Amino acid sequence: MRYEPIPRDLYIQNRKNLSERLLPGSLALLNSNDLMPSNADGTMKFRQNNDLFYCTGIDQEETIVLLCPDFPDESMREVLFIRETNEQIAIWEGKKITKKEALTLSGVSNVRWTTEFDQVLSLLLPYLQNIYLNTNEHRGAANLVETRDGRMVRSLKEKFPLHSYHRLAPIMGELRSIKAAEEITQLKRACEITEAGFRRVLGFVKPGVREYEIEAEFLYEFVRKGSRGFGYEPIVGSGANSCVLHYVENDQICNSGELILMDIGAEYGNYNADMTRTIPVSGQYSPRQKEVYQAVLRVMRLAEQLLRPGVMLKDYQKEVGKAMESELIGLGLLDRHDVRKQDPVSPLYREYFMHGTSHPLGLDVHDIGSVYVPVKENMVFTIEPGIYIPAESIGIRLENNYVIGAKENLDLMRSIPIEVEEIEGLMNEK
Repeated sequence: MRYEPIPRDLYIQNRKNLSERLLPGSLALLNSNDLMPSNADGTMKFRQNNDLFYCTGIDQEETIVLLCPDFPDESMREVLFIRETNEQIAIWEGKKITKKEALTLSGVSNVRWTTEFDQVLSLLLPYLQNIYLNTNEHRGAANLVETRDGRMVRSLKEKFPLHSYHRLAPIMGELRSIKAAEEITQLKRACEITEAGFRRVLGFVKPGVREYEIEAEFLYEFVRKGSRGFGYEPIVGSGANSCVLHYVENDQICNSGELILMDIGAEYGNYNADMTRTIPVSGQYSPRQKEVYQAVLRVMRLAEQLLRPGVMLKDYQKEVGKAMESELIGLGLLDRHDVRKQDPVSPLYREYFMHGTSHPLGLDVHDIGSVYVPVKENMVFTIEPGIYIPAESIGIRLENNYVIGAKENLDLMRSIPIEVEEIEGLMNEK
């Protein structure tokens, strides 16, 4: 295991919190993700289902956890199913988790092989009324591929049609949105690794390098520090590419006088950092680039003060939008009179700042949880304003990660260079 695992007490508490939200006479099931095929006999790199990981700490395919909190036989109230290994699997794929190791990681005492799942389920369900199943209900999910969760929903409804079925997704969204201290530690480590990559890149960038070479420098630093790599597809956009929000080709030459927008974060133990920095290829911002940069940074600093417990995200976004309007007027990009007459449903600042300022962060980069509830203490958000001017090939976005605190927010990226002078100084060190 590359990362230092979270002590199992967290997973024990997470399961307890979930069990307390189930109706009497209930059974809840959480599945691992599939090991997805690529082509021929190849497979993609495995990434665990975050809800199952949140409840068990198990990072292996073909895993199921079953919760049945008020079942008469106490030994069956929590059952963890893991893939059975053998000598052949060990030779070809390597060592798999043993039952003893699964107990150590998860705190579940009843650990069985996944092949026993159907038998156990048939023993339990005749005495229960409710079945809680999981699906991906993230507001941005396309759900084009049927998952293990999806197959289980279909299979159980065919075998047990008279039980009452319920959704786990809203409960998991509520639970996962508030981060425990152990989770914040993992997020902090992901941010530290991301910082190491950024500082490496500041000494590497010069006119003539390709965007993918910068990506490679980040990846080298991430992996050597215990990360499995990027938490999401890295964005390294120079020149006009800095104005493309989800640019991922990363194949162009970085030219003198251009900016490079880098939206990159390391993962650590399945938790993700999400950083954006915009730096000058030649090590020096032009006066216009610096002017736009400072405007974005001022909006970011204001947003840090606005994103506090009790705030609704839609109200927060409106306030950030007002600040951005003022900055865009100052930059000569918007006319004050046009702003006064604008349609409030489609504010003019959206031409230059077309995305949201913040999103939840955690096991998912765009973490689950409702956007229609007030911000709470120990939630974690990004703050990432940007200004994009395609006509000038200037795209500037800045992004840090914040733990919402009772008295003040904790910036997990506060030590990562962001001020113009610091970035220029580090890029021009001999």
